[in-house]
Amino acid sequence: MEKFIIADGTALRISDSGSAGGAGEAGAAGAAGGAGGAGGAGAAGGAGGAGGAGEGRRTVVLLHGYLENLNIWDDVSEFLRPFVRVIALDLPGHGISEVRGPVHTMEFLADVVYAALVGAGVVKCTVTGHSMGGYVALALAERHPEILDGLVLFSSTPNADSPTKVHDREREIAIVEGGKKELLSRTMPGRGFAQQNRTRFADEIEDLAELVMLTEEEGITALLRGMAARPDRGEMLQGLTVPQLFIFGRHDEYITSEVATEIIARQPQARVVWLEDSGHNGLVEEPRASAEAILEFMDINNHTDN
Repeated sequence: MEKFIIADGTALRISDSGSAGGAGEAGAAGAAGGAGGAGGAGAAGGAGGAGGAGEGRRTVVLLHGYLENLNIWDDVSEFLRPFVRVIALDLPGHGISEVRGPVHTMEFLADVVYAALVGAGVVKCTVTGHSMGGYVALALAERHPEILDGLVLFSSTPNADSPTKVHDREREIAIVEGGKKELLSRTMPGRGFAQQNRTRFADEIEDLAELVMLTEEEGITALLRGMAARPDRGEMLQGLTVPQLFIFGRHDEYITSEVATEIIARQPQARVVWLEDSGHNGLVEEPRASAEAILEFMDINNHTDN
């Protein structure tokens, strides 16, 4: 079920497979009070507000990346929903969630996600973050570790931006503020796919290019500034006590196999899954394998071929 809520004072769109009218709607209405009201909403929602959690189903939270929205997870979600409750949302500044000022720090985004989850009656969840969504998931793990029972970084890294990457983000900000957002729409979506997949996924690349044009300029620049300013969370991740999983695409042009191997060497506590036929957007290129990796990590016996 898809709805709008207010979480930590921020309006956002959320998709929750555990909500089904009645008490679930009451929970959403209660969340309009912000983080404090959200807690009451979870209690008021009862079984409806908690959805699948009330039936003993575990919860997966899916956080999208830069220049995406919650719909990027649609194919993966189809494979996950028979086994777990699935929550996805438009992060503030992207999709049709609210832009809140010139900078969206990863900490701000994490607090908004946390308030939304409390409002949805979530007590524990496995958070999966794609690319920028992984940065948000890491901030969530640092600020609100009690809500996690697992952390999945999907084509993402705990590393801070290098000086070169910060410069690239500043250049993108200048492009957007200069009224040339279409340059991003023409170049960035295709790079997210393995070179050998770009013809096959031409329609998906076109959809992502259109999404760039529909995304508010202020939202793009706010998130670029927030990503550039984020700290290194490698040491935090090493000390995190919940299970961790990295999912990497073998043909990723943003996080190359060489860079991913260096990350893995510094994070020996984490499990690793390679998507052999994917670039940066393995959730689109190999959705079944992506879902199976998440479910296996959660130790859920799944049969996605049925």
